[in-house]
Amino acid sequence: MAFSVVRFNLVEPRATAESLAERYRAALEMAVYADGHGVDTVQTEEHHGVENNWLPSPFAFAGAVFGATRRIAVTVSAIIGPLHDPLRLAEDIAVLDLLSRGRLVTVAGIGYRPEEYEERGVDWGRRGKLQDELLETLLAAWTGEPFAYRGRTVRVTPRPFTRPHPLLLVGGSSRAAARRAARLGLPFFPSAHLPELEAYYTERCAEYGTEGWTMMPGPVTPLLHVSEDPDRTWAEYGEHFLHEARTYASWQSKDIRSAVRSGASSVAELRAEGVYRVVTPGECAALGLESLVLHPLCGGMPVEEGWRSVRLFCDEVLPRLGAQGLGPGQPS
Repeated sequence: MAFSVVRFNLVEPRATAESLAERYRAALEMAVYADGHGVDTVQTEEHHGVENNWLPSPFAFAGAVFGATRRIAVTVSAIIGPLHDPLRLAEDIAVLDLLSRGRLVTVAGIGYRPEEYEERGVDWGRRGKLQDELLETLLAAWTGEPFAYRGRTVRVTPRPFTRPHPLLLVGGSSRAAARRAARLGLPFFPSAHLPELEAYYTERCAEYGTEGWTMMPGPVTPLLHVSEDPDRTWAEYGEHFLHEARTYASWQSKDIRSAVRSGASSVAELRAEGVYRVVTPGECAALGLESLVLHPLCGGMPVEEGWRSVRLFCDEVLPRLGAQGLGPGQPS
């Protein structure tokens, strides 16, 4: 059975306070609906200072989802690790892990937008060292024991619910990220289908004497929208998909490898690429993919159209796949 994901980044260009509040509330209600219909995880992410209101606070959103649901996981994919205070992040994740009884999955990357670092006054050139410090601090903090941190002794309480610690993966598309994960004995989450990098990670685990595993997007992992009439949906709402595709394209250099990568300059080109797909319920069930990633509010999609996609996915696609309501993607 395919692993099922409902993704939210809460983008809305030209939003008002009222419309964005409605979008946030709708996303939470969609998460509750997904929880009741066997979806495996809600996936969300972190970006800062984006004109289209991209979600900057994924853990706050995760807390709201956990408070309203019973079994669905929340995957934060990914946080920009060096922008976070390590001790505060350890506390926030511990509290969410307790609140959810272990349903939080955190992917820690280093990001790819220098402007986010500049905005926060964080040195872009030190991002690797800061990421090492962050991950090492989280692992030490979650033991609940005192440890040395920046020349002083600190202790983080309470301990998380999950032992030995909440699920933490290292994200990225570089050998440095793979080495970092292997050295710390953490799972690795490549940002695209990169089997050669997975092999490198496995080799480094053997070198460091650690055990790990890889959660990697499949060769094809499109972002999905379910519709009874895909032609109508592309005609009426294609600009929303194109908005997100162009936003991603404006951030990515040739060195960035991502499962979400588009060179389209028009809705027609985007549809032909297949990175974003609008499919009928039958077509969705027949895709045969390892992961089905539904993106119902993509690019500021109207809430009512997002709901149509969620209901078709939950009511018509998942039953065909034999979803059993079992709990625990794709990095940004």
